[in-house]
Amino acid sequence: MTASAQATPFKRSPLAMAVLGILHLEPMHPYAIQRRIKEWGKDKVVNVGQRAQLYKTIARLQEAGLVAVRETGRDQQYPERTVYEITDAGRTSCLAWIDEMVSTPRNEFPEFPAALSFLMLLAPAEARAELEKRAAAVRAELEAIDSGMVQAEQFGLPRITMLEDEYQRAVTAAELHWLEGVLADLADGSLTWSWESLARFQNQTTA
Repeated sequence: MTASAQATPFKRSPLAMAVLGILHLEPMHPYAIQRRIKEWGKDKVVNVGQRAQLYKTIARLQEAGLVAVRETGRDQQYPERTVYEITDAGRTSCLAWIDEMVSTPRNEFPEFPAALSFLMLLAPAEARAELEKRAAAVRAELEAIDSGMVQAEQFGLPRITMLEDEYQRAVTAAELHWLEGVLADLADGSLTWSWESLARFQNQTTA
């Protein structure tokens, strides 16, 4: 279906890109889109936990002319369902978003680096305890990723369908390696601080 001129400016998002990506393959209703994202394991990188947000995103995509209603029908499982299809403008936008997301690094301001920038507000011992908790959680996450990748390989999934898992593993392993190094430095005292030392540094930089 050929879309009319885009009616509303649309700010891209991972969820919107995923919706267009799913509809790129075939028309579908929102519940099926959510289910397909989960079945393919894409919910590890795209937040589809709240169905209301999915419906809101689809409505915005429709307003922007990137998806259109294919049909509204009923069946035994769903009292009423609206099937959406991607428009030509939606296909163009989806591919353009993928190009931009892949090629251009973007600072998404995650919480962890922000908290690290103020870690000096904690005492070294407290910081070490909290970082140990994070290291344990990251280690468990890495084990879960490895387990999932082994299962995927056993199913014979093409590597291209698992690139996000490879990336997540590399990032998670790198974070764990960094955490273990910082924890070792905190343990042997080579990384430490105090209000007095920070105050002296502040005085030197403002003198």
